[in-house]
Amino acid sequence: MELLSVKALKKYFPVKKKLTGEPLWLKAVDGIDFSIEKEKVFALVGESGCGKSTVARLALKLMKPTSGEILFEGRDIFTLKGDSLKAFRKSVQIIFQDPFASLNPRRTVFDTISEPLKIHRIVDKKYFKDASAELLKKVGLGADVMNRYPHEFSGGQRQRICIARALAVNPKLIVADEPLSALDVSIQAQILNLLQKLREETKITFLFISHDLKIVHYFSDTVGVMYLGKIIEYAKTEDLFKEPLHPYTVLLLSSAPKIGVQPSVVSHQPDTGEVPSPIHIPSGCPFHPRCPKRFKPCDKIAPELKEAKGRLVSCHLWNPYE
Repeated sequence: MELLSVKALKKYFPVKKKLTGEPLWLKAVDGIDFSIEKEKVFALVGESGCGKSTVARLALKLMKPTSGEILFEGRDIFTLKGDSLKAFRKSVQIIFQDPFASLNPRRTVFDTISEPLKIHRIVDKKYFKDASAELLKKVGLGADVMNRYPHEFSGGQRQRICIARALAVNPKLIVADEPLSALDVSIQAQILNLLQKLREETKITFLFISHDLKIVHYFSDTVGVMYLGKIIEYAKTEDLFKEPLHPYTVLLLSSAPKIGVQPSVVSHQPDTGEVPSPIHIPSGCPFHPRCPKRFKPCDKIAPELKEAKGRLVSCHLWNPYE
């Protein structure tokens, strides 16, 4: 059963106007569709600036879309008000990229974790300390840290505190926006194992946003590959990593570092240039200026996201234009 469903979602930001006075638009999210089943992990991957974090903010109802809708348990989140909106806020939580920036430096760990308990009336005030201690235990921290402040912890410990805060309201969905990228590699593994353990124990659904393909391969069930605001391949994780279809997905996977492989023996990848501006998106397929497999229709006709080999892919190689 679908927990979250995104349909034809767009988010355009106005930028400086042309000399003629016509507005320019930065197309951060440009008509995407995906859904997340209960107790599953859907990952959005792509280069910086492709629109992943904008999708996260839209899914949390932190900004309004230009058009399209997001359904949570069948209800459009942008129409929610009053008690319905409060219930949605309780059901959907976020883990931010930078744990230090997302914690108030003037508040103790107890203040941070007990606040959602108070706002959503999860437990009586007299049980706040016990509930906070239990949440800290779930993320591998002791109750003795409750009176300490964020600056007294390492990056990994801070992220554990952020995870405990997200778990405080027993959410149905957690939006994890690059939750490991600000941490050391050794700490990343610890936090990833913690998320995997919590997923198994609590059956929480995840919208997992990352540019690290190794982490996505380990943690997710399905993957959407984003490029310039669009999803250009959408597949089960194992299928995508076993046989990527879109040339951009192939490029992403081939550029990921391989453990134990010397740079001298890695096959040379062609220089595909920089990502175009999301203000001036190329005509036709947005990836065609960088694509080593482009051919006649690619620069003129935008491919649709259609089924090919058991997944959805937006490419003329797999869905020839008729």
